[in-house]
Amino acid sequence: QVQLVESGGGSVQPGGSLRLSCAASGRTFSRYTVGWFRQAPGKEREFVTSIAWSNETTYDSSSVKGRFIVFRDNAKNTVYLQMNSLKPEDTAVYYCAACLPGPGLVVSVDTYDYWGQGTQVTVSS
Repeated sequence: QVQLVESGGGSVQPGGSLRLSCAASGRTFSRYTVGWFRQAPGKEREFVTSIAWSNETTYDSSSVKGRFIVFRDNAKNTVYLQMNSLKPEDTAVYYCAACLPGPGLVVSVDTYDYWGQGTQVTVSS
């Protein structure tokens, strides 16, 4: 089992920045691919970005590419999501999720076995 806890959410003005953290406990977290997803009210949960365990390859959705950066510190069992140039449309509950490498697509919610409880990000003037 892997337990995930997100933190770092809050309210920020457009153009601002936030850094989310996803802290893991349980099995060897460094072997897991970690994805970030978000869900706005009335919308489906959507993929944001992911980072592989092996070579730390990242994959970003087009909506956040160039603005969001995902990185991990395996020694701390933590994955971070640095969010810059935030827009009102980035407002959502952000979730981190983890899975062992396999055939599933990193953009699919069904690929992930473990999920955090989510943290709210609100971008508003």
